[in-house]
Amino acid sequence: MSEEVHPEAARLDALSTLEVLELMQAEDRRAVDAVSRHLDEVAAAVEAIASRLRAGGTLHYFGAGTSGRLAELDALETGPTFGVSDVRSHAAGDGAAEDDGDKGARDAAAAGLRPGDAVVGISASGRTSYVVEAMKVARSAGALVVTLSCASGSPLSALANIAIEIETGPEVIAGSTRLKAGTVQKTVLNMISTGVFVRLGRTYRGRMVGVIPANAKLKRRAVALIRDLAETSSADAERALEAAGGSARVAVLMLRCGVSAEQAAGLLDQNEGDLAAALGERSRL
Repeated sequence: MSEEVHPEAARLDALSTLEVLELMQAEDRRAVDAVSRHLDEVAAAVEAIASRLRAGGTLHYFGAGTSGRLAELDALETGPTFGVSDVRSHAAGDGAAEDDGDKGARDAAAAGLRPGDAVVGISASGRTSYVVEAMKVARSAGALVVTLSCASGSPLSALANIAIEIETGPEVIAGSTRLKAGTVQKTVLNMISTGVFVRLGRTYRGRMVGVIPANAKLKRRAVALIRDLAETSSADAERALEAAGGSARVAVLMLRCGVSAEQAAGLLDQNEGDLAAALGERSRL
């Protein structure tokens, strides 16, 4: 679909700057709205991936070009956001690398995929050789295979346990999938990673309790959420965060349960990092 010429293409060069931007925004909105028709598939992917990670598996992304860069971004951001380290990205780059199926197969083999892992293959066209061949290896390894594309009935989807196919239609600039196809892929990857780690208890009451306070801004965020969730002062929250070795979840448990950092960390471990479960507010997910 991305290679098709947009209905407005003939007059695009004559449009004002504002008109070009209005057209792009309208197309992005239409594409993102299309995601709503596929939320069942996205939800199924979230549940299946969370089940694998809960049992000790790893989440792997494979993509090339824009899709690969979006995969890398999502994987990189899960660490600072949720305090996890079980997401990996494998990207082929641009140009001829996208057609290098052998590299896709080699990268997937080198990743050491296991039956307990989850793999997401991302390709706007659903035909990128690097990704298709990587998914073949993933299937052979027994991993869960989820595919994300902007085309229906593609070779990539045929390899999937769960196929998410969101047709976005012609791009404003024909073939430029960094536009609305990229927007949709970013939207769905946000949903997948956030949904998975919400299901795994890496958030609490809408807060990033797994945040790693690696800079001043993130430390302020950690102190603020500890203060709010433990109903204490900023000073006490900061002291608890320091005693907890930078773990906001441990600090909240210390203050809410009146226990030491070591006891709080043990309680969190017993509940696989799920703060709500450690607080006795629900059974472990």
